[in-house]
Order: sequence, then C-alpha cells, then structure tokens
Amino acid sequence: MAKPFASSADLAEKTETLEVLDDGVYALTAEGDPNVGAVEGEDFLVCIEARATPAAARDWLSKLREHTDKPVKYLVLTHYHAVRVLGASAFDAETIITSATTKKLIEERGKEDWDSEFGRMPRLFREPDEIPGLTRPDLTFDDRMSIELGGDRGTLDLQFCGRGHTAGDIAVWHGKSKTLFAGDLVEAQAALYTGDAFHMDWSSGTLDRVKAFEAEKLVGGRGAVALGKADCNAAIEQTRSFLTGMIDNVGPVHARGGSLKEAFEATHTALEPKFGAWPIFEHCLPFNVQRLWDEMDGIDWPRIWTMERDREVWAQLQD
Repeated sequence: MAKPFASSADLAEKTETLEVLDDGVYALTAEGDPNVGAVEGEDFLVCIEARATPAAARDWLSKLREHTDKPVKYLVLTHYHAVRVLGASAFDAETIITSATTKKLIEERGKEDWDSEFGRMPRLFREPDEIPGLTRPDLTFDDRMSIELGGDRGTLDLQFCGRGHTAGDIAVWHGKSKTLFAGDLVEAQAALYTGDAFHMDWSSGTLDRVKAFEAEKLVGGRGAVALGKADCNAAIEQTRSFLTGMIDNVGPVHARGGSLKEAFEATHTALEPKFGAWPIFEHCLPFNVQRLWDEMDGIDWPRIWTMERDREVWAQLQD
C-alpha cells in the first residue's frame, strides 16, 4: 500500500503547551508541530514565528494573553516557510522583521511554498481563507540586529548564523535568560526538513555558530524545549547527526552513479532506527534526499518546490 502523501493523513490534533522559560520568556510547543515564542520588553512584546494561519496564531495569542497584555511591537520570522509566516496578520505587530535573504525568498518563491505546504500539511492550515496574502517584512538586516527591551529586560539579538535550513535563517538570542530561539536550525527530538537546505554549511559552520551562544534554554523549530546546557548541546548535535547521516549515505550512491531512489533507500535504512519515530520523518525524507542530491549535482541555490514537483518526487521515491 502506498504511503499517504507527506503529512496529508496526519489529522489528529496536537496538545499545545505554553512554557514560561524565564521572567517574560515564553514558548509554545505542540507535540512536534511548529513551535512559537515570545519575549517581553518593558512595555511591549516581541513574538517569534507566526504559525500557518491567523486562526492558528490567535490560539497561541490567547494563551499568551493569560500572562501578558502588552502589545506586539515586533514580530520576528526566522525564515520564509509558510507554516511560520502566514498567520502574521493576527499579531497586529508594528514591525515584522526578517533577514534580507528571507525577504528575497518570500518574493522569489513565497506563493509556491504556500501552495506546497498547504498540500503537504493541511491540518496546520486552519481557516486558510483568512490569510490575507504573502507576509512581507517591514524591516530586514544582513547579519545581525538588536532590540533593546527596556528596563531590566535586557536585549534581544537577531543573528544570521550561516546558510542552513534555508538560505536566510536567523536565530534569536535573549542573553539575560540565556534562551535561544533557533527556528528550524535545530530540532529537539523531531526530524529535520531539509528540502531547501544547505546540508554541508548547516552541518558544519552554521551549527558551530549556533552552539557558540552556549544556550541554557533552546527552543527549536519543533519538539520539546531543551533545558540546561547539556541538553541544548545535545539537541544541536542531534541535528548535526541527522544531517551528516544523510550526507554519509547519499554521498556514496551519488559518487558511484547510482539512482536517487537508491540514495533514498540507503538513507532511510540508516536513519530510521534512530529518527524514524520522530515527528515528520517519513514526510520529510524524500524531499530532503532530493535536495541533497541536487547539491551534489552542483545545484547550489535550491530549486523551488511546487505542488506538482512535490508529488513527482514523492511518487518516484515511494513506489
């Protein structure tokens, strides 16, 4: 029997948990669904990630409002993927911030990514007709910027750590609480999606720079919050091991002139014992292997995923 396409059969609601990580520092996790967060300034909020639709974002905001009624001044988006950005209108933020590269990617492939992700993960797109259109930033930066939170709240530092999950991912660091919002650069007990990634950069220098924050609380893109320096480092190294496991298994097949399907099967066999039970493993791996194969073919800038290309790759690797 053919596997259901991507996450199209994943229709069970997930339990959402709001965690107070420190004074005015919040994370919402959802059993492997995308994580979101917020940090309080003296008289405003900085929210991190926007979810897939305004309706989904309102659910998060209703939980956050049990703790604070400060207005959202900044909405920070770590990268361009639809499930992270299309709920932005619900925040009524003064300023939406992304990296300059993420802005470029939104213009280049935002609509195709929206259509692609809606087909792959329909459950996340509750009340999709409310989405007003592509989310575009008001403010961008190249390498880093800081937000002064006021009072004794400290500073929020936004930093591009190198190409990784996408070409433009940023990490969000609250030094006062030693909390890192890593976006999809790090996953804690959740599989990686690497269909738009730069595997070699990500698995080396980019993760090294993420690790250099020496976080004591780490909110990854999916999965549980890592607490304590040892667990934060373990989440980073777990992410690295997924990437190197892919490279180590796709590389030899590509080098000997094998097929994409052979590379997929070798990678699935190698990674499934450790990662197979984690959220979205089966969903992601065909797209991951295709992107890594492209990199090994010399295609540096990721090809755009469309609904049609999604289905073609899935069918080719799941027969």
